[in-house]
Amino acid sequence: MAGKKKVLVTGGAGFIASHVVDLLVKKGFGVAVVDNLSAGQLKNVDKRAKFYKADITNLVQLEKVFRKERPNVVVHAAAQVQVIYSMMNPQEDAKTNIIGGINAIDLSRKYRVKKFVYLSTGGALYGEPEYLPADENHPVNPICGYGASKRALEYYLYLYHQNYKLDYTVLRFSNVYGPRDDPKCKRAVPNFILSIMKGSRPFITGDGRQGRDFIFVEDVARASLLAIERKAKDRIFNIGTQKEISINELFLTLKDIMGSKIMAKHIPGRKGEVRQIYLSNARAKKQLGWKPMVTFRQGLKKTVEYFYKEYK
Repeated sequence: MAGKKKVLVTGGAGFIASHVVDLLVKKGFGVAVVDNLSAGQLKNVDKRAKFYKADITNLVQLEKVFRKERPNVVVHAAAQVQVIYSMMNPQEDAKTNIIGGINAIDLSRKYRVKKFVYLSTGGALYGEPEYLPADENHPVNPICGYGASKRALEYYLYLYHQNYKLDYTVLRFSNVYGPRDDPKCKRAVPNFILSIMKGSRPFITGDGRQGRDFIFVEDVARASLLAIERKAKDRIFNIGTQKEISINELFLTLKDIMGSKIMAKHIPGRKGEVRQIYLSNARAKKQLGWKPMVTFRQGLKKTVEYFYKEYK
């Protein structure tokens, strides 16, 4: 049955979605990728997938892909993902994450897509948590543009389901890391690795005690596959490890793996970043049969190996 399904992956040349594409191709799905290559790279895309260079904010371009491919499933990952950028350029953040997302949703309605899987955020959606681990019923109070724009599209999915019966699943990822992460996105893991490789001191915002839920990219790819294959009672799922790791601990672990004694430098904290967040994954375990398989240290070792290969 999987081989008969056609899946369109938006942003499929990017960090997370390219791993989703890899897994879908491996499982026998027919896969098409749409990406404007503003952040993604063509080399990330499995050669067995069809590739279309198009921008999700351009409705005409995107509809050409839908008309040609007629997908059964859409995995929507294309997004502006930088928290700091979203605070400095909220209009551009909203254009990509809301307008571009609505284009993908509305075309899914028009072309009768059977399932829409939205790769959202948990790390930036809940804001400063009222309790931990944050579950799917936690109040949603984002304190950055990125979290707000990602949440907005969840509302549109709800209304399209209510009005047009569009079937959908939302996956709220915690802090994803792994091979193919783009250093330009300024996430901690690739920036720390590259700084250590170059022998330059990386910076840590604030005191470094802020806590994050680091989840390996191959684990979130499996969650995306399960969201396509499983029929679940609920529509929104947190995808995380349910464990908190401080930025200081992340840095020390990378130093140990890479055999470095370099010291970080601390700079003032930045607007839009939460102090602590980690997610409950109980719902995903129960309804999707998903759980994280890669330990923090295992995942970091794989990521370091990738960066040595690509950037040395």
